[in-house]
Amino acid sequence: MRPFILPVLSFTLGLAASAIPDPTISPYKLHEKRSHIPAGWARARTLEPSASIPLRFALAQSNIEHIEALLNEVSHPASPSYGNHWSAGQVAAKFAPSTESVEIVRSWLIESGVEPHRVKLSPTKGWLEVDSTVEEAENLLLAEYHSYHLPEHVVPHVDFVTPTIHFDAKPQKHDQQNRVPIGQPGQGSSPKTTGKDCDEQITPICLRTLYGLWYEPVSGESNSYGIVEYTPQAYIQSDLDMFAKNFSTGLEGVSPTMVSIDGGFLQTVNVSFGYNAESNLDLEYSMTLVTKGQNVTLYQVGDAIEGASFNTFLDALDGTYCTYDGGDDPWQDPVYPGTADGGNTGHEDCGTVKPANVISTSYGYNEADLSVAYAIRQCNEYAKLGLMGVTILYSSGDSGVGGNGGYCLNPGGNVTADGKIFNPTFPSTCPYVTSVGATQVSPGQSVSEPENACEEVIYSGGGFSNYFSLPDYQKGAVEGYLAANPISYSKDIYNSTGTSRAYPDLSANGANYLLAIDGLFQLVYGTSASSPVVGAILTMVNDARLACNKSTIGFINPTIYSPEFALGFKDVTNGTNPGCGTLGFNATKDWDPVTGLGTPYFPSLLATWLAL
Repeated sequence: MRPFILPVLSFTLGLAASAIPDPTISPYKLHEKRSHIPAGWARARTLEPSASIPLRFALAQSNIEHIEALLNEVSHPASPSYGNHWSAGQVAAKFAPSTESVEIVRSWLIESGVEPHRVKLSPTKGWLEVDSTVEEAENLLLAEYHSYHLPEHVVPHVDFVTPTIHFDAKPQKHDQQNRVPIGQPGQGSSPKTTGKDCDEQITPICLRTLYGLWYEPVSGESNSYGIVEYTPQAYIQSDLDMFAKNFSTGLEGVSPTMVSIDGGFLQTVNVSFGYNAESNLDLEYSMTLVTKGQNVTLYQVGDAIEGASFNTFLDALDGTYCTYDGGDDPWQDPVYPGTADGGNTGHEDCGTVKPANVISTSYGYNEADLSVAYAIRQCNEYAKLGLMGVTILYSSGDSGVGGNGGYCLNPGGNVTADGKIFNPTFPSTCPYVTSVGATQVSPGQSVSEPENACEEVIYSGGGFSNYFSLPDYQKGAVEGYLAANPISYSKDIYNSTGTSRAYPDLSANGANYLLAIDGLFQLVYGTSASSPVVGAILTMVNDARLACNKSTIGFINPTIYSPEFALGFKDVTNGTNPGCGTLGFNATKDWDPVTGLGTPYFPSLLATWLAL
C-alpha cells in the first residue's frame, strides 16, 4: 500500500484575529480546530495581511444525514430495493445544498462587509467563493493558525472553510519490500507456475486455487474494472508482456485502457522498482485474473508537476464534488491549468469520467492527517458512488495498527516514529468503502490449508477509527469480536469505545507475489496486492450478474456482513498485526481487526449474489 505523504509546507496562512466582525449577527462558535501539524508539514512563515487568498465555503449538503439509510436500501440483501442504484443526476439532486444554506452564508458575508459581486456560487452549487485577503479572512473567521470560528447561525450550513486548517495529501510510494531477483524466463531459475509452492511465491494459479476463481467472463464491454494510479507511478508494457508470457493467455501485447485525469500520463523518465512496482503489480494480477475477456481501465491521475490527490480523482468521477470552476482548494489540491513547464495546461477534469463498476486503490494516508469535517466530506462522496452501484476498494495498510511507515500517534495528536497510540488509516476507516487486509500462505503450508494473517515483511492494517462511528451493518460482527476477545491494552492507546468503525472488512493474500519488474522477477508484499485481487473477484461476480440482466453489486459491505454471505469467506484465525510497540490485535474466529471476515471464496459468493 502506498501512503499519501504530505509535502513540506512552504508557507502557511498565519491566521491571527486582528479584528472582530459585528457580534450582532450572532455569537461566534469554534467550527474546526487542529491540535497538531500532520507528519511531513512544517510551519514556515506567515503570509502578509494583504496577500490574496481564495476563500471557499463548503456548503452543507441536503439530506446527507440520511445517506447511510439510503445506501442501505440499495445495498442490503434483505431490502426490496436491492440493486436499484441511482443515476448521477439523482444523486446530485438529492444532496445539493439547500437554497436556504446558500442565502444564509451569502447574507452573512455581505453583512460582514464583503461586496456582493465578490460572493460567487460555484457551478456545482456546492461552494460559495470569495476572492479575499489574509486580513479579511482572519476577521471573518476569528481565525488563528490552528482554528477558526463561524457565527452560530451559519454553522449548520457550512461543512468547512478553506484554506484554514486542512492539509490534503498527494500520493507517494510506500516502499514495497522486495527480495533478490529470482530469474528471467529462459535464464536460470524460471518462475514456478504449478501452484505447489505457493508458500514460497504467489502466482495467479495460487490465487485462483486459494479463492476458487475459475471463471471466464461473458459480459464483454458492459462490465468494467478500474485501477487507480498516481503519477509518477507508471507501468512498463514490456514487464506486463513478460508476466503475461508466463502466466496469462492472450494478454501479451495487451495494455489497459488508460483514462488520463488532470494530465495523467505514463512517465518513462524514471524507470525503477520505486516508480514501476505498484502499477505493474496492480495491472499484472488484475488483468490476468479477469482474463483477456475483461478489459481493465487504468485511471492515471495527475501530471508530473502538480501531482494529484484523492479529491482530484473524485472530482473527475463526480462533477458535484468539484469545489469551484472544475477545481479544488488550491491550498490543498492541485490547481489546473498549471503554470509550470511540463504541467497540465488544461482545466481540471470535473465529472468527465464514468466510474468503473469496481475501483481498486492501493494508496492511503493516516486518518489523523485530515480534519474530521474534511474526512467526512470525502467519505460521503464514496457513499454517493455506492448509491450509483460502484464498489470502492482500498488497501488497509502495511503497518498493522500503525499508520504509514509504521508511525503512531502521541497523546498530543502528532504522528511520530516513536508514538504509542494506534494510528488508523483513511479511507479504510470510512464506512462507505471496503477495506482489504492481507493474509499469507505460511512457510510449509499449501493452498489447501487455511491462510494466516500476513506476518512476513508487512502486517495487515487494521483497528478502530477515531473519526467514524460503527455502521449498522458491522455492529454484530464487531460487538461479537469484542465480547469474545477482551482487549488487554490500555484504553489510552486505541479507540476502546466499541462504537467506532472497524477495519478491514475482508482480506486476500499479500505476501510473496511474483512480480515482473524492470525485466526481472522479484517477490513483493503488501495490501497493495490484496486489494486488486479482491477487485478482480468482485468484477467476475458483476460479470455473471450482468449476464443475467441483474445490477452490479455496488457497495458490498451490508451484503458481506449479512448471515446469507457467511459461507462466502474462509475464516482466518491465526496471526496478529503488530505496531506502535504492541502485538496489535489477534486474528480469531469470525470477524477480527486483522483480516476482517476472512478471504473470499468465489463459488459461494457468486451463488449467493446470483440469488439476489
